[in-house]
Amino acid sequence: MTCTAQRRPVVGIIGNMSLLEQSYPVHAGGTMNSVAVAQVAGCLPLIIPTDPRLVSVEELLHLCDGFLLTGGRPNVHPSEYGEDETPAHGDFDRCRDAITLPLIRACVARGQPFFGICRGFQEVNVALGGTLYPEIRDLPGRMNHRMPPEGSIDEKFALRHPVRFTPGGRFARLLGADQVMTNSLHGQGIARPGQGIVIDGTAEDGTPEAIYVAGAPGFTLSVQWHPEFNASADPVSRPLFAAFGQAARDWVGRGALKSA
Repeated sequence: MTCTAQRRPVVGIIGNMSLLEQSYPVHAGGTMNSVAVAQVAGCLPLIIPTDPRLVSVEELLHLCDGFLLTGGRPNVHPSEYGEDETPAHGDFDRCRDAITLPLIRACVARGQPFFGICRGFQEVNVALGGTLYPEIRDLPGRMNHRMPPEGSIDEKFALRHPVRFTPGGRFARLLGADQVMTNSLHGQGIARPGQGIVIDGTAEDGTPEAIYVAGAPGFTLSVQWHPEFNASADPVSRPLFAAFGQAARDWVGRGALKSA
């Protein structure tokens, strides 16, 4: 057995730019993302500074075996899907856009696994030519999907609404259920699906919540909610991260076979 086959797969966790104590710039990733990757997916978590001045997509593809496209407060810039910026679109991180969007397209083409969460879910749609609504709660008949403004972490990440999957679809088969309860901490959502995007799960108000890329050779499952919270104990989160981890191990195995 080679060293490549024995090592844990490396999962690049997409970092977000933030200010520590409102003054010191950092590239950061939520601890719960690293815990889910290490303890549930069984992979080595590596936080990626998403800035094209520091890293390139090509380097990341060779360094990592899979990618966790995390949530984040800034939104994908609307120019990435052909729309003008408005106050409703919120804050942006153009450096993250410059890394994640071409990274997603490359992963789809290569079959390299990624798991999209919240903003990451939206990035997958935009990367493949889809569009976003800037504010879901402003649409007729839609509920407020945003994070509660007050409360503890447990209260903010509490289960809030059901998501119904396509019977017999990928998510239903993986989770063993046609409907599950999820948390909800997002303001934007899919308007027009991108090329190959299959909406495999929706909230009760019709908001897309679970997608994958049809015809892609690798793992492309993405969700609008935050399964990284309490991932080891949550019956919905655990199989999602476990499947992602297996996909990363399969990717490592493919590389080991090629080098044998």
